[in-house]
Amino acid sequence: MDAHDDAGVIDQAEGKCLCGAVTIVVAQMKPHLDICHCDMCRRWGGMAFMGISGKSFTLSGEEHVTSYPSSQWAERAFCNTCGSNLWYRFTPDDHYSFLAGLFDLPDNIGFLQQIFIDEKPGYYDFVQQCPMKTGSEIIAEAEAAGHIFPSD
Repeated sequence: MDAHDDAGVIDQAEGKCLCGAVTIVVAQMKPHLDICHCDMCRRWGGMAFMGISGKSFTLSGEEHVTSYPSSQWAERAFCNTCGSNLWYRFTPDDHYSFLAGLFDLPDNIGFLQQIFIDEKPGYYDFVQQCPMKTGSEIIAEAEAAGHIFPSD
């Protein structure tokens, strides 16, 4: 972890998969996590998705990355050597959210929001307080921002 500016943005953070074949360097990392409780995220990672993002990123070991189109608007990627999950990409605006566990994050990183809270099972809860939004609320926000979702 490198220096932080006054707003809490992390200037640069380096993360890697379990075997080290894939390295991701995120510039201007936001100082908070987005938490997703949707069924797909929980099946993908065995628990809620905790994602971190930034202004830009560089990737090394791209030959070890396999991506999977998990829906008509999303892609998920993993290391094809060790199986570590790497990122979720919202394809309409090409936004990448990297798994927080790939990085050594400071203890003061907080939650920005929890989404798809209506799909969260009852067997876990997080202590941190933050906005909680249902799947319908998140889809409505994305549509209001101009994103179009194909009918299933």
